Amino acid sequence: MNFSSDNAEGWAPEILEALTAANNGPMASYGDDPLTEEVGKRFNEIFEKEVAVFLVPTGTAANCLAFATLCPPYGAIYAHEAAHVQLDECGAPEFFTGGAKMLPLGGEDGKIAPDTLAQALGFSMEGFVHHSPPHIISLTQATENGTVYAPSEVRALADIAKTRNLAVHMDGARFANALVHLGCSPAEATWKAGVDVMSFGATKNGCMAAEAVVFFDPDQAGAFAYLRKRSGHLFSKHRLLAAQMLAYLKDDLWLKLATHANGQAKALGQGLEALEGTRLWYPVQANEVFVSFPGDVAGQLFAKGAAFHPWIVPGDPAQGQMCRLVTSFRTERQEVDQFIALARELCG
Repeated sequence: MNFSSDNAEGWAPEILEALTAANNGPMASYGDDPLTEEVGKRFNEIFEKEVAVFLVPTGTAANCLAFATLCPPYGAIYAHEAAHVQLDECGAPEFFTGGAKMLPLGGEDGKIAPDTLAQALGFSMEGFVHHSPPHIISLTQATENGTVYAPSEVRALADIAKTRNLAVHMDGARFANALVHLGCSPAEATWKAGVDVMSFGATKNGCMAAEAVVFFDPDQAGAFAYLRKRSGHLFSKHRLLAAQMLAYLKDDLWLKLATHANGQAKALGQGLEALEGTRLWYPVQANEVFVSFPGDVAGQLFAKGAAFHPWIVPGDPAQGQMCRLVTSFRTERQEVDQFIALARELCG
């Protein structure tokens, strides 16, 4: 009963097979290989336009190198107060950009409120040397609360951002899970809604270590290639990143894995919500469930071998008893049912 994180799981079999195949024989290094070239073509197909794609091994590198490309050291980056880039990167955005300022914004269910963004931009006066000028707004998809921005919500924020020439960044560590919930195309969820650059996550959803940074206007990629090399995130055996990404995208594997994870989260959420004294704090729209248990039920679940995390969300009244449970591409229904049955016994 491990619901600690989708990072707790290993690789999908298809990814492991692709890595084994890519391991046979020599191939050009540092991205000058045919697999990396094919990755670029696949992303063009998926997003229905020509894009610039760069592979990196971690989500931290993906997000922060995108920031460094589009934001100067004196600039400001807006993100939700609960966003991963704001809370859980150990200052990496500031480090990679050389000092850009992160500015947290509020909003219910982990989403930035349009009025809040407009107010923040109104406070930041253009040409006022005492303020860090805004350069980026970062949207997490799916959010740290497990909720999903609809394309219309992304567009509303992007329209406000464009009034001040801000770039719109999407942290898509769980983009596949969000897209499954939305039921729209990758293009509709991103650049058609105003997104300029995104981190296309794969590691949480079955890859070993593979993320893609996608610039929807290749001209905006600028110095990204140099920054990736300078920061130590250009793999010499680059084909091993490309092989993962190609297998991940082949036959919509990425969406199939996310569909499974989302389905298990939905079943888990429905089962827990029906129990006496429990509460779900946010809609279950991706693969995360946020729940509070009565009394010491959470502690008893831990004692009986269940794995999940106590959780505190900035700006949310649920403190102390909120817990986060995450499903993955490997979560089995039996595991979900076992956890619900144990929680029912303890809640009763």
